[in-house]
Amino acid sequence: MKIFENTIKQVLIQTINDLYHQTVDEKNIQISQTRKEFTGDFTIVVFPFVKFSATSPEATAQQIGETMLKKTDILSAFNVVKGFLNLSVSQHAWFLFFQTIKTSDFHFFKPENQAPCVVEFSSPNTNKPLHLGHVRNNLLGSAICNILENNGFNVKRVNLVNDRGIHICKSMVAWLKLGNGETPASSGMKGDKLVGKYYVAFDRCYKEEIQQLIQSGKTEDEAKQEAPILLAAQDMLRKWENGDKEVRDLWQQMNEWVYEGFEQTYNRLGIHFDKIYYESETYLLGKDIVAQGLANNIFYRHQDGSVRIDLTQDGLDEKILLRKDGTSVYMTQDLGTASLRAKEFAPQKMIYVVGNEQNYHFEVLKLILDKKLGFEWGKNIFHLSYGMVELPNGKMKSREGTVVDADDLMQEMYEVAKQNTTELGKIDQFSPQEAQQLFEMIGLGALKYFILKVDPKKNMLFNPDESVDLNGNTAPFIQYTHARICSLLQKAQEQNMDIDQNLNCEIPAAELELLKNIYDYRNVLYQAGEDLNPALIANYTYNLVKQYNQFYQSNKILKCEDNELRILRLQLSHLIAKLIAHAMNLLGIDVPEKM
Repeated sequence: MKIFENTIKQVLIQTINDLYHQTVDEKNIQISQTRKEFTGDFTIVVFPFVKFSATSPEATAQQIGETMLKKTDILSAFNVVKGFLNLSVSQHAWFLFFQTIKTSDFHFFKPENQAPCVVEFSSPNTNKPLHLGHVRNNLLGSAICNILENNGFNVKRVNLVNDRGIHICKSMVAWLKLGNGETPASSGMKGDKLVGKYYVAFDRCYKEEIQQLIQSGKTEDEAKQEAPILLAAQDMLRKWENGDKEVRDLWQQMNEWVYEGFEQTYNRLGIHFDKIYYESETYLLGKDIVAQGLANNIFYRHQDGSVRIDLTQDGLDEKILLRKDGTSVYMTQDLGTASLRAKEFAPQKMIYVVGNEQNYHFEVLKLILDKKLGFEWGKNIFHLSYGMVELPNGKMKSREGTVVDADDLMQEMYEVAKQNTTELGKIDQFSPQEAQQLFEMIGLGALKYFILKVDPKKNMLFNPDESVDLNGNTAPFIQYTHARICSLLQKAQEQNMDIDQNLNCEIPAAELELLKNIYDYRNVLYQAGEDLNPALIANYTYNLVKQYNQFYQSNKILKCEDNELRILRLQLSHLIAKLIAHAMNLLGIDVPEKM
């Protein structure tokens, strides 16, 4: 993975053998990048080798440094700070690296013939449209898949649609009660928004009925359980599970409305899947697993008729797997879906991209599949838990209609990008179609980057205005730099400069610092894949772009009088533009050639 580090490690092993006649395990060698306050590129921790040298750490580092310099031409100098050996990579080695990397496509990790990683993300409910929380989920899931594929993994993108359950029946009951036959065609609404409208209407009606029951003498708990509209939804769920034709026909019709709406949202977000699962098709598999577990005394039937598992000995609690009326819960279908995927893909890992409010759920799921039911593949379940997206005025609640709708948000970002770009007067040379594509690129890029630059584990506050700032840690700032470099290269071409010519020159300090930052990209890609963290790529790209802009402001490029230095700077600029495009593409963001 690490070109210079690997070479240094091998030279160090040979040096220890030559100096002290000792063999060192690679795992015991610590090589890191030299801290900025010290001179050097890479630092070796020498303390583990003092037992071989029988001398001080400083003297040991001196011996090792002198010997290593004689063994390889990739090193030009060293210095010792206490028990740390700081090594400087030679100009020659950096130049060779530059010659290699400038034609790279940044696909450093070659695909291997291996079992796939199955990544589940999105997982919408068919009772409401996608909202800001879903946007973070989709963007994280898609970016993680891109990063894993870039790291050589065989990735399967999957979506589990929660298309059945009490929440779905709530929308159906409300539509029957209040809808008067309304359809997407008759209302002019997207299907997912129409169904979501009735989910909100259910909650409003439910609260009204609760108040009426309380006024008639019921306690609040009694009222919540006896509200007629809730009883109707529960009855509908039982009918659905029993295959009632009328209920099933309505369910299918309303779901189709929702799927058409989802597809439009996914297309604009740039989201796609290799396979879509439906809870209505997998929950029965889960019921079979529960039945087997019950027969094998892994699960038990509670006195109220529900089926449960007692996890108190594992530090958890009792978990219901089937309700007392025989209907399934989320855990039921997750057991079935996981089993189905294990048979279909035999994956090396099953990654679930789900918010941190479900941490307990996935802890229980893995425990049941792995430890209780004894499925070997249960060990491969991994929950990528991410924080919630919050708004300045608090949390979102779908049932109360206080969510930020994904479609509305994307359109708002488009409009903000359009207004800002137009006010800056940067679209005079654009055709109407080009301008529209630019607004979309900037608006959606701003949305995606603002979300993905935050560590997934952290909660985040979404601020649309901040996300489109041209001067901050934002996509438009990065996109503008890419466009600036493209303009620079276009001007060089117009002036007949041959930026592909071979060079044979020293790399000055400022250019070398850029090249060293480019060198880090391979390691960032690898670490982002290991940590499943797109924020590493986002923030690396921002820091590189910030460094390049400082370089651009401080150094002449096209007007540089030294021809080789001018070409070197143009080649570096071209390489950085390619890197920006590659990194942003992993995040699902397009970059313009003019802006």
